[in-house]
Amino acid sequence: MNILIWHVHGSWTTAFVQGPHRYLLPTLPERGPWGGGRPAAWDWPASAVECSPAELAESDVDLVVLQRPEELELATEWLGRVPGRDVPAIFLEHNAPREGAATSRHPMADRDDLLLVHVTHFNALMWDAGSTPTAVVEHGVLDPGHRYTGEVASAAACINEPLRRNRITGTDIVARLAADVPVDVFGIGADDLDLPGVRSGGDLPQDRMHTELARRRVYLHTARWTSLGLSLIEAMMLGMPVVVVGTTEAPERVPPAAGVCSTDLRRLRRGLVEFVADPQAAAAAGRAAREAALAQFGVERFLRDWEAVLAQVADTAPAPASRPALTGRS
Repeated sequence: MNILIWHVHGSWTTAFVQGPHRYLLPTLPERGPWGGGRPAAWDWPASAVECSPAELAESDVDLVVLQRPEELELATEWLGRVPGRDVPAIFLEHNAPREGAATSRHPMADRDDLLLVHVTHFNALMWDAGSTPTAVVEHGVLDPGHRYTGEVASAAACINEPLRRNRITGTDIVARLAADVPVDVFGIGADDLDLPGVRSGGDLPQDRMHTELARRRVYLHTARWTSLGLSLIEAMMLGMPVVVVGTTEAPERVPPAAGVCSTDLRRLRRGLVEFVADPQAAAAAGRAAREAALAQFGVERFLRDWEAVLAQVADTAPAPASRPALTGRS
């Protein structure tokens, strides 16, 4: 199939475009959030093709994967077809509801023209989708390999925009725990942090960041409210022991042998201190973390689950209008 999808979440999309289809990525001259095309820093297959709005208007699109409400209008304008009516459509929801978590109505609630897909069972439970049909396809992550050395006696954390997103990402928790164990924070805006015991690891390309993470003794995941951080799964696949704030989906996915998952800051602090002090225990927990992550979040399982969903939507939705073959840029 030719699948129209915006590049919104790098790690998630990296796994999705490993499938057997052709992935059409809207591309605008200024790039930006509505036309970012292929990311320069990621090694994506040639089947992920950049397409201008003009090229999309003349292309065969078999299915649209929407990730933001605004994409409905853009897809309609650029394709000259209405997602869900003229071409099969899926709305992929990456996030947990932000405000009024138990009572939040999803923007795609009460629709019969698309399938709403969540990335965690927690999200599916919390969003009120009304009568819209829903499914869950849990994350898939490309295996970065077992890189753990733990040679640096500190914790590592990945947080984008840690100042702006302070309590959501748990930056305040990092500051409290860094009184006992130094924490190296990686991500966008990490250089802006000025907290005792907290050091910036910078915003590094993914492969280099994985290597640097794996040099730290333990991975710290402090997000209070998130679906399930892909950085956490990647750290587990690297073979890192983990200390995790136990909210949303994390308690379901972090087994006790992999580290500590709790809402009790005393337990989190104790876990960090003990792993930093005991490299052998840290390495053993890291091996358990990697085994659990590979079993739950391998990209093969992810792609199988998505193939079933795509086939279901394509088979039950109206056939798209015929268009000339696409000649986009890869």
